[in-house]
Amino acid sequence: MFHYVVRRVLWMIPTMLGITILVFTAIRLAPGDPATVMIGMSSGGNLETGVDYEARIARFRHEHALDKPIAVQYLGFLGPFNVQPDGHPWFGGSGADPWGGLLVLDLGNEFQRKTMPIFDEMIRRLRVTIPLSLVSTFLIYLFALPLGIHSAVRAGSRLDSVSTLFLFVLYSIPTFWAGLMLVLLFGAAGFDLLPVLGLHDKDAGELSPLAYAWDTVLHSILPIATLTYGGLAYLSRQMRVGMIEVIRSDYVRTARAKGLPERVVVLKHALRNSLIPVITLFASILPILIGGSVIVEYVFDLPGMGRYAYEGLVSRDYGIIMATTTFSAFMTLVGILLSDVAYALVDPRISYE
Repeated sequence: MFHYVVRRVLWMIPTMLGITILVFTAIRLAPGDPATVMIGMSSGGNLETGVDYEARIARFRHEHALDKPIAVQYLGFLGPFNVQPDGHPWFGGSGADPWGGLLVLDLGNEFQRKTMPIFDEMIRRLRVTIPLSLVSTFLIYLFALPLGIHSAVRAGSRLDSVSTLFLFVLYSIPTFWAGLMLVLLFGAAGFDLLPVLGLHDKDAGELSPLAYAWDTVLHSILPIATLTYGGLAYLSRQMRVGMIEVIRSDYVRTARAKGLPERVVVLKHALRNSLIPVITLFASILPILIGGSVIVEYVFDLPGMGRYAYEGLVSRDYGIIMATTTFSAFMTLVGILLSDVAYALVDPRISYE
């Protein structure tokens, strides 16, 4: 197992390199010019007479090496390389930091906020996204696994049919629509029971620690509910399908023939082998856990990682786009690795030696 993990970790290096090359090339070739967008933002969208905007745009492009070939720009992103005025890279980082670049976790500064390091802002955004996603993931597994097991054991019953119909309807509801309906229902326009925007009230800084924590809980209820319902419906159906297949196998019928209690047959013999599909889904859950949901964070005005990626995309900030997509890709690879390792822990028949 150890040697397998080491091999997989080493294979992640060229995989990540290929992903960054593809993403970097795609966003550079996409229509739109970040220099034009940023200069427009700095002028407030109003063009002043007598101002040489062409010179400003050219200066912005030169400062961020956007006037260099894509290969040279990529070396500057990867680091530690520096783009010289003649367009040639050299080993030694860029800007004031002589050892910048992705290889040393220096993702540069934002285009709009020139003094704001992207890495520091990502850490701040993760402090919002991770707690919400952790609670959401916990609730998904807490309710989805027992519901899937019960539906599989009672397959074909009226309760199974009703729960299947309800969960399919729940899964088909678009996330943005569900979030907006929750805002209208529980916000000031509806019953006015819960706050619907942000993580805290404006005067939250003046509250006691206990009141501050309670204020955070109230602001988190609707975002967590929106993050949870879709995953709960999908995971419970996957659990049901996997459990039904295992329950019909010969060794489960043999266990029942031996007179073992139904609870022991289901939870000890059938459950473990039916977890393979659920473990597979962990590879996709981990990047969502870290990256957050763009839609949910936008609807509820949460300053998380998903919102950060959206803001970078709208403003054409190449640094933010590359940072968030690279981080999401890395977490996807980590999730796949952890899933493969968990296979061997759940099913002893699986070996990587």
